[in-house]
Amino acid sequence: MKGNVLVLFCTVFLLGRAMGQNMPTWSADVACVVYSHCSSCHNPNGIGPFSLVSYQEAYNYRFSIQAAVMSKHMPPWPPDASYNSLAHERLLSDEEISLVEAWVNNGAPQGNAAEEPEAPVFDSPSEIPAADWAGTIPTYTIPAINDDLYRCFVLPTNTTVDQFITAFEVLPGNRDIVHHVLIFQDETNQSLQLDAADPGPGYTSFGGVGVDNANLIGAWVPGAFAKFMPNNMGVKLKAGANIIVQIHYPLGSSGQVDNTQVRFKLTTSPLRELQVSPVLNHVFSLSNGPLFILANTEKTFHAEYTVFAPATVVGIGPHAHLICESMWAFAVTPGNDTIPLINIPNWDFHWQGFYDFRQPIKLPFGTKLHGYAHYNNTQTNPHNPNFPPQHVALGEATTDEMMLFYFVFTGYQAGDENIVIDTAVHAAHHLDCTTNTTVGTNSPVASQEAAFELFPNPTSGQFTVRLSAEHITIGHHHDVAPTLFLRDVWGRLVRTETLNTSAQEVDLNGLPAGVYWATVLHDHGLMGTVKLVKE
Repeated sequence: MKGNVLVLFCTVFLLGRAMGQNMPTWSADVACVVYSHCSSCHNPNGIGPFSLVSYQEAYNYRFSIQAAVMSKHMPPWPPDASYNSLAHERLLSDEEISLVEAWVNNGAPQGNAAEEPEAPVFDSPSEIPAADWAGTIPTYTIPAINDDLYRCFVLPTNTTVDQFITAFEVLPGNRDIVHHVLIFQDETNQSLQLDAADPGPGYTSFGGVGVDNANLIGAWVPGAFAKFMPNNMGVKLKAGANIIVQIHYPLGSSGQVDNTQVRFKLTTSPLRELQVSPVLNHVFSLSNGPLFILANTEKTFHAEYTVFAPATVVGIGPHAHLICESMWAFAVTPGNDTIPLINIPNWDFHWQGFYDFRQPIKLPFGTKLHGYAHYNNTQTNPHNPNFPPQHVALGEATTDEMMLFYFVFTGYQAGDENIVIDTAVHAAHHLDCTTNTTVGTNSPVASQEAAFELFPNPTSGQFTVRLSAEHITIGHHHDVAPTLFLRDVWGRLVRTETLNTSAQEVDLNGLPAGVYWATVLHDHGLMGTVKLVKE
């Protein structure tokens, strides 16, 4: 999105109108909620089955909107936020759901059109405009299919040295049909052989990509933004590796054309290497394997792994197929503390992804990781591909099953648990639509007691961060230098800066004009958040 991008967050005080004497209207209340939570998928170029970027469109689909939000089917967010609130959650608050319900029940009035926030524009520009590597799949026309298609495309990097991926993004060539994307790297050229053996661009492979030891880099799902790695961390891209882009095209895509692109931000500077690995898996860590579910039975499988060195975990990605009904994972430290990681009570194969933690999680040596998955191979499971049910075993076919928990991790260093990935306190993203000013917890209010100041503010390109006197301890051996985290109004991390001096200049070149939120984190905790305006 560029130009007139709508800020995502709606204030709770506006939602209160639904509970008072004034009935909610589209312009004053509901447009903000829809534009914030729905339009990123429901737009003319999005994967949603209909567009929601105007009052008339929302009015036409008002009953569908009401049913989807009241059932909490939309927006899609499978993890249970009450078990562990993850970064960048896409959830509606109870107040927002009540607001939509009241609006529809009262005839879905438009209200004063002058109060309506400007509709978002979705023209899919890059969030990484200065990519160091970009690859586009060959133009591909989806053939006649009677089931979902998983097509792998191979993009040679032609790099000559190892580098680190510090950010990546996926730009779907056709948002109507690109359901999700997985990105792997292959150092063996096996993927090129599979591509050559399959007519047309790419090759078909469900589940995995058919390559031994292919390493997962990351994933994209509808509504996802570019992925930026934590400061001083990155995923190593091996010299000469081939990138495998696995794209899920759903049933109904026949005849449509796609040319999806993947973009990387790279550096040759030495960084802390992030590993992406299925630490809990259906081969080596099952305590009650093998993964086999008899017809007309249900079974829960358990995987366990002991951490052999202190680790820092920044994200997790569960994976299973169609008869899985739920997946959950947690860690138990040597001190017998339980750390909740993720719980997906209603597993949906079509809405799976990778999830970041709000802050990295420290796993001490000897910590035990536990993963569970429950499978329902009976007729009561509406996603069961077989009728009548058949025995299901481990495999990559649609009718087979898998059980994986991917972890994104690196070796632990002191202070890792204080790194901020997402400062939001809860999932509801709020915007004061009457002023377009972010005031909710996902875009923090400027702190009255911040232990630093920014000047000049507003600024045209550079500003200085000056720490208060009691925090000017930089350089002492026992202190970790403070870090500045700069986020845009969407809550996306756009810049980090290690503060090595008590008054340090930060360059905003490359960032568009607008409102940003600057948070400084010291090794002793949060130093505050200050609003910054770039003119």
